[in-house]
Amino acid sequence: MTLEGAEGLEGRVALVAGATRGAGRGIAVQLGARGATVYVSGRSTRGRRSEYDRPETIEETAELVTAAGGRGIAVVADHLVPGEVEALVRRIDTEQGRLDVLVNDIWGGELLFEWDSTVWEHDLDKGLRLLRLAVETHAITSHFAVPLLLREPGGLVVEMTDGTADYNATRYRVSFFYDIAKSSVLRMAFALGHELGPRGATAVALTPGWLRSEMMLDAYGVTEETWRDALAKSPHFAISETPAYVGRAVAALAADPEVSRWNGRSLSSGRLAQVYGFTDLDGSRPDAWRYLVEVQDPGRPANTTGYR
Repeated sequence: MTLEGAEGLEGRVALVAGATRGAGRGIAVQLGARGATVYVSGRSTRGRRSEYDRPETIEETAELVTAAGGRGIAVVADHLVPGEVEALVRRIDTEQGRLDVLVNDIWGGELLFEWDSTVWEHDLDKGLRLLRLAVETHAITSHFAVPLLLREPGGLVVEMTDGTADYNATRYRVSFFYDIAKSSVLRMAFALGHELGPRGATAVALTPGWLRSEMMLDAYGVTEETWRDALAKSPHFAISETPAYVGRAVAALAADPEVSRWNGRSLSSGRLAQVYGFTDLDGSRPDAWRYLVEVQDPGRPANTTGYR
């Protein structure tokens, strides 16, 4: 099934947990663009910022969802606090009576991990908090949200991570704590697949490629309009993609009546673009994980020919 033949998502209800910025925001907006009602949760609001101390807010994400054609509803929730997550799901149940798509995109670890730092060198408090934010939050959210999702057949759970199962299986990712966090989320999708599949729902792990998130653009001192200026410093950044790309991947999965074929699998935005026919905002189809294996990791010069 190609994107052109896919149905819309009118009447569907989604929860994007961790939708303040980055992939979560991109996913929420693209679900909205297909007509879904999207609850967007997070800690950063116009009245109070999280420890990130960044300007993006869940209210802004909800407004972008509505502007895209859906209905965005912002709900403040710390996904480490079971009571707040339970209240969020109860609200969705009260207002909608159903949940069709759950996206576990809670992360919050950018300020916590240390590159190439061993377990004995890494700050222990930061490492343990990273694991709580990246793993415990997903478990808490699924615990409360999945029963509502199972009320109607065909529900979809998307576990967002960094790296495919094949890629991460043989490569050390950043540091001990980061590696465990991202691999744990991959395994969560596998386990959820076993629990949801027989009950008429689907769970997948999904990774974007090199994401041009707000934080990544700031790190390079560029904007979405000028992102190619960063190639002088980091040539392989040429394979990067917008958050909308992985958002379109989730929207395509949510609209696929045969989505159960992916149950328990590890997927990437680039791979799904080839299957469903969607593109990034510039009309390209970057395949970052194939590029990393065939170009970047072997130390070859940056060249995206055939990869986007």
